[in-house]
Amino acid sequence: MAPPRSRNKQTRRSFGRVELRPSGRYRAGYIGPDGKLYRPPSTFDSKDDAIAWLAARRAEIQLNVWAPELVESSEAKKAVPTFEEYAQRWLKNRKTRGQPLRPTTRDHYQYILDGTLYPTFGGMPIDEISVDDVNDWYETATPGRESQRGHAYSLLRTILGTAASTRPKPLIPFNPAHIRGAGNVKPAHKVRPASLQQLEVLVQNLPDKYRLMALLAAWCAMRFGELAELRRGDIDLEHKRIEIRRGVVRVRGEMIVGPPKTDAGIRDVSIPPHLMPAVEDHLDRLVGPSADALVFPSSGQTNRHMQPSTLYKVFYPARGAAGRKDLRWHDLRHTGAVLAAQTGATLAELMGRLGHTTPGAAMRYQHAAADRDAEIARRLSELAGS
Repeated sequence: MAPPRSRNKQTRRSFGRVELRPSGRYRAGYIGPDGKLYRPPSTFDSKDDAIAWLAARRAEIQLNVWAPELVESSEAKKAVPTFEEYAQRWLKNRKTRGQPLRPTTRDHYQYILDGTLYPTFGGMPIDEISVDDVNDWYETATPGRESQRGHAYSLLRTILGTAASTRPKPLIPFNPAHIRGAGNVKPAHKVRPASLQQLEVLVQNLPDKYRLMALLAAWCAMRFGELAELRRGDIDLEHKRIEIRRGVVRVRGEMIVGPPKTDAGIRDVSIPPHLMPAVEDHLDRLVGPSADALVFPSSGQTNRHMQPSTLYKVFYPARGAAGRKDLRWHDLRHTGAVLAAQTGATLAELMGRLGHTTPGAAMRYQHAAADRDAEIARRLSELAGS
């Protein structure tokens, strides 16, 4: 039996040589008239491509037009990807903290690339994008939509920054995106948490099967995706807590189940005792008996996730009845965060309950609680003066 062929076997020719690399690609090389070894700037997909490259170099030598420095410069230029080609590779391979991008994050980046960055930069070789190109784009991009422009600039800066730090050889000499403050995005929506009275009216005006969902969003500060994926087995009635291990997100019409938004999102949340009767009643009447049964399924389909649009149909009239047409569903989570902060919870406790990875987000709710405390002090002074 013949021994197996080596992946690194070299094919010797009358001029040059072709080598099959462990990656499955082919590398060519030849000895020039000056006695030095020359190789192309990149490997080839097929053996025929490598042979064709050698044939072209041999013809140049025979015709006395051999100029390896010009060939290398020209071929290196061809090897530089366009911004779109590089961005698509970046998006495919991008990781944060060693993990691939979340489906919603990947979809959001693709949306920005397609709608805001590719029309200007997509066909440009990435090493030809200049500081002036970036500045000119920023001046005219997405007029009237400052938040979208800020997100797009941040993504552009990150992608170009990766290209400038590629090892062993950067694709571009420096990052041309360095407009001070351009990536700072001011929230378009200023959150005003619901008061307890408003929350009570909102819940009363929701259909029966949605009421507990709103209560948990507020009092347990749970995200929509965490609630939509919540199952009977995730609720520990004995210890009065909810074990959050998964969430569901909607990406281009498809519901995808995965870990929560952040690693810190994997957490246990204690249920306030006054909610336990509502929790037990909802489980008894509206949830299937198996541990895998969804607590808040789609209408009439016990094993299908609820769509956000289905929830909004009942949420919008309920918030209107509470006098809060500005209230978003996610604002209920903010309501719960402020309520937790008002109990005197520490920053670490707030981060643990909300599933935040950085102190900055949780600090907002402590500030809100401090503002509320100042209001209480003001009213106490009014009592003293009455």
